[in-house]
Amino acid sequence: MDDHSLNSFWQLLVTRVRTFVREPAAVFWVYAFPLIMVFSLGTAFRSERLEVVAVDVIEPAFDVESPSSDLVMSALTVHEHFRVQVSSGDEAKRRLRTGKTELIVTVTEDSKGIVSPQFNYTFDPTRPGSLVARNSINDVLQRTFGREDPISTADNEVSQSGSRYIDFLVPGLIGMGLMGGGMWGVGFATVDLRIRKLLKRFVATPMKRTHFLAAMICSRLMFTVPEVVIILLCSRYFFGVGIQGNVWVFGLLILAGALQFAGIGLLVASRASTVETVSGLMNAVMMPMWIASGIFFSADRFPDAVQPIVKCLPLTTLIDALRRVMLEGAGISQIGLSLLIILTWGFGCFGLALKLFRWQ
Repeated sequence: MDDHSLNSFWQLLVTRVRTFVREPAAVFWVYAFPLIMVFSLGTAFRSERLEVVAVDVIEPAFDVESPSSDLVMSALTVHEHFRVQVSSGDEAKRRLRTGKTELIVTVTEDSKGIVSPQFNYTFDPTRPGSLVARNSINDVLQRTFGREDPISTADNEVSQSGSRYIDFLVPGLIGMGLMGGGMWGVGFATVDLRIRKLLKRFVATPMKRTHFLAAMICSRLMFTVPEVVIILLCSRYFFGVGIQGNVWVFGLLILAGALQFAGIGLLVASRASTVETVSGLMNAVMMPMWIASGIFFSADRFPDAVQPIVKCLPLTTLIDALRRVMLEGAGISQIGLSLLIILTWGFGCFGLALKLFRWQ
């Protein structure tokens, strides 16, 4: 690249940086919004010593003179992780249906009043919390009424960095931020220039078209570094989230991911000429990755039939590689194939966008 070409590229890059800085809304969505997501979700799903399980007990089952009712209530209320509420049948069912309780316990006795009640559990087996509540409550009540375990057991509780939900969440939010920044920061900005007839003016100048497109992508890469650093520092300081693997390998993944989505964003914007068109195209591209790429929960939850499609999504590969480095300490050899796939997406989309790009 000669001095004239270098100066042309540099001026285009400076223009993109100044345009971004002068847009408060863009700065908010790139830097502030990911932090809001980290704090809100990190607080909502923070690790706690006890997880409180809401349990409803059917009111008619309890008679103040019934000995079993006293045993049941005392057995359940003594545990800190059970929040017991006595309700009528209709109220308990409504609370279960709306997710305010995990389990309904109905206690029945024989007519002779013998202290050998029958416990009926009502719960939704598709909700993991309900199934856990059913087994926990049943275990407590069985022990209360005389069950003895034939085998002794011991509990070894561990709580360490890397095993919490916030540790799982942060790489997903970083990947989401890279996707949003590339799609909106490159794709939408390009279409905006086309709508305002600025692309046509750029073409009239003695610049190379490749320099303009490269400046769009490089400007996005420049904003990526502080964006990710801020998220990592806040996650580390407030939630104790760390990187188990090599920091330089993680940084390489970040740059590759930013390049990947900048290329995809440029490709999406290569032919669009209206805001409505580019918004629809970007939503069509991002929505499947929002849902299926494992930002907020593991992509393995989807059925086996759709796993090949899920694995082919660009964001899935990036998030999986980020989590392997952050949580498992994977090195460059373990994520080499993922890195190659990410770079292929980036350079492939950039090359295709260069051929399809419309300047008018």
